[in-house]
Parts: sequence; structure tokens; C-alpha cells
Amino acid sequence: MATLSSPGIGSGLDIKNIVSQLVALEKRPLDSLKLQAATVQTKISAFGQIKSLVSTLSDAAGKLTSVTGWNAVSTTSSDSKVVSASAVGGTLPTSFSVEVQGLAKAQATASAALFPVGGALGAGTLRLELGKWSVAPASFTPTSGVPVDIQILATDTLSDVASKINGANAGVTASVLTDASGERLLLRGKNTGEEAGFRLSVFEAGDTDPSSAQNTDVTGLSRLVNGSSVTQSAQNATATVNGIAVTSATNTFANTVSGVTFKAEQITTSPVDVTVSKDNSVVKKNIDDFVAAYNAINQLFQEATKYDNEAKTGGLLQGDSTAITLQNSLRNALQSVTTGSSMYQRLADVGITQQRGGDLAVDSSKLSTAMANMDELRNMFRSTGAGAAEGIAVRVKKVASDLLSSDGFFKTKDDVLKRSLERNAKEQTRVNEKASRVEAQLNAKYSALDAKMSSLNALNAYIGQQVTTWNKSSG
Repeated sequence: MATLSSPGIGSGLDIKNIVSQLVALEKRPLDSLKLQAATVQTKISAFGQIKSLVSTLSDAAGKLTSVTGWNAVSTTSSDSKVVSASAVGGTLPTSFSVEVQGLAKAQATASAALFPVGGALGAGTLRLELGKWSVAPASFTPTSGVPVDIQILATDTLSDVASKINGANAGVTASVLTDASGERLLLRGKNTGEEAGFRLSVFEAGDTDPSSAQNTDVTGLSRLVNGSSVTQSAQNATATVNGIAVTSATNTFANTVSGVTFKAEQITTSPVDVTVSKDNSVVKKNIDDFVAAYNAINQLFQEATKYDNEAKTGGLLQGDSTAITLQNSLRNALQSVTTGSSMYQRLADVGITQQRGGDLAVDSSKLSTAMANMDELRNMFRSTGAGAAEGIAVRVKKVASDLLSSDGFFKTKDDVLKRSLERNAKEQTRVNEKASRVEAQLNAKYSALDAKMSSLNALNAYIGQQVTTWNKSSG
């Protein structure tokens, strides 16, 4: 049977539109499936946001369970531009004076002026060693480490030499200075301190050991050593703490005073006083951050699980039992009672109360009073006792850690939602494939009908023509 290139010509029917509408009916389930997929994607995003907020709460609880979170200190300097200072949490309150006599320096050297500028220096080997000068440059004692030998070609310029030194990781940096008298090789140690000095040696053809080579000639590679000068000797920073001399290879003095690090910024002209004192404002901030972190979670849950009576619509997670369980687990940890402190057993005892809607509010006056009994307040939050003696922040931290673990709530929930998306995608594919089959079947049926109708129409026209001709001949 012949097929028609343009469906509908034979029958006069709008076959294309008919097929399109019938296929659209087959694809109607896609609307619901796509809406479901979009909802699941939104839930994945929402639980991702909740996970991030729970992580923030875990970090905030961690500060209230750590020792340093309760032993914060503030460090002040009477002149921080000259001597800056910091101290780790738990450092005992103290004060001391600092006088800086000298800053730490790195060794720096300069070769004699070389001419012509850009000319080749000659072949040989440069050796760089790190160590200490007793009386620079009279006596050099290498420190531990292997000397670095750098091969110099006969065609290498001073810029090539500097580049090779910088690429050798020999503990020094090289640069080239050009002035009216020619060009000089400048070397500078990467580190400060008298143990971070360096020595440059050269041996050329005929030399067997750079340490014994004379390097006194004024030609060839020896020119980098012959006539060179130390423009700055390596030295330690020197200071006194309460009149007692101290030194440091850098300008930073770490643990010279237990728990305290101070840095010499400039040489002093008068003593600088450094004071370390207890800083309760950090504890207050950590508690405020803890409350804010929980409130952020609660507010998200309130919005996601609410039901709008007027609109008759629920939030994204309204009716989601897993979300309610998560919310309740955090709330129960916060509302729990601890025997870790003999004075404070619950958050309300220190001015942290739950408001309508679930948010926590802080009574600053009541919390300040509780902070006067810092040990008891600390025990309420971070007691490591078993069972009922466990601190509230410790409990919240455990709940959050369990939720965030590799096999915890968020991982499980994410896996469930992603599997739902996969099933949805497969169902959409099934619907589309069925619609394609239906479309092919309909096109085939209507094409056959169209051809048949075309044939019948042609026959009808022929008969009509014959009848007309017969009638004319009969008349």
C-alpha cells in the first residue's frame, strides 16, 4: 500500500494535530514526575543547608567543650609597633618588660664589579654551604646538610648564574645589580639568624676541592669570590626580658615566656610592657555563637515545616518525620539536665531560655552573674562525666557529630533522596519511550487510513465522472 508524504491530504483530516494531541496525553504523567523531581532536588538542597548549619553548631559546641575555649586570654603591648605579642589560651596572667637591642638579620654579600656587562664568566663549579661565621668571614663552620654544587658553563652570563643559584634551592637568593662600574652578584640568605650564614666557593679546571681552592685570580669564575664583600652579617635578634638577655634566630620569641609569643618589630628606646590577662569576653562570645547557631537551625525548620492555613499549603518539609526527628534530637540535648555542675543544671539556670517558636534567648544580666562562677558555668557546658554528669555542650556536640558522620542522618537522607531522583528519571524515560511508540503506531495507522481514504475518494470521483458522462450521452 502506498504511503502519503503529507498526512491528511487523502482524508482531509488534520492527522498531525490529532497525533500530537494523543501523544501529549501519553506524556501527561511527565508533568507530575517533573514536579516530583524538582521537589526532591529542593529537599536535597534544604537538607544540605541544614547539614551546614548543624556543622556550624557542632563547631560552636566544640568551643564550649574545649579547654582553650574557657581559658582565653588577652595580650596587650604598651607599644605594639615596637613589640607585638600574643598568648595561647590557658596562659597564666602575667606581665613583663621587653627591650630589643638588635633585630635578626640574614647574611648578604656582593661580588666585585664585573665588566663587561652581560659577558660570559667562564666554566667551573659554585659551591654553596650553610653554616655559622664565628668572626665573619674568618672562620666558617658548616651546619648539617649537604653542600650544593652548581655547574656553570663557559657561556653562562651573570644572569644565568643567578638563575641557576635560585633554582638550586641552596638556602640563598641571587640577584644581579648593575651600576656604572659594571654588574655584581648579590646573594642573600633565605633565613635570619647567625646559624643561617652561608659561604660561596668556586673551583675551576685544575681545582680538586673548592674549600682549598685559592680563588685569587681576577679572571674566570673566581671573580665571584675574589673581591666579594659581606654587606650584612647573619645575626640573631637580641633582647632582654625583665633585664635577662634572650636571643632568637628570628624576630619572633616563642615560649621565651611560657605560653607567650612576642615579636621584635623595632629596636626599643625604652622598655615595652607586655601584659597577659584572662579574657571572659571570649567565653561570652562562644556562648552567643552557640545560641545563634542553634537558632539558625530552628528558624530554618520552623519555615520548612510550617502549614499555612489560609493558603492550605505546607512547607517543604512539612510532614517529613525524619526532619522532625532531627529537630527533636537537637532540642532534647539542649533541654537536658546535667549534674556536672553543682550550681547550674540547665541552660535556663544561666539565663538561656527557649522562646515561643523554639529560638533561644540570652539574658545577658543573668549570664554575667553566672560567669562570676566560671568553674561551675564551665562544668555545666563541658563536664566529661558519664551519664547525667555529661555537660550540655558535650551532648549537643555528640548529637551533631552523629548526624554528620559518614553513616549518619545526612548521608542516609541524601542517599534516599538521590535514589528517589534516579527512580524518577527512569520513570520519565519509560513514559517518553512509550509515547514515542504510541506516536509511531498512530502515524502508521493514520497513514494507512489516509491512503485508503485517498483511494476511495479517487474511486468516488471516477464513478461520478462516469455517471455524468452516461447521463450526457443518454440525454
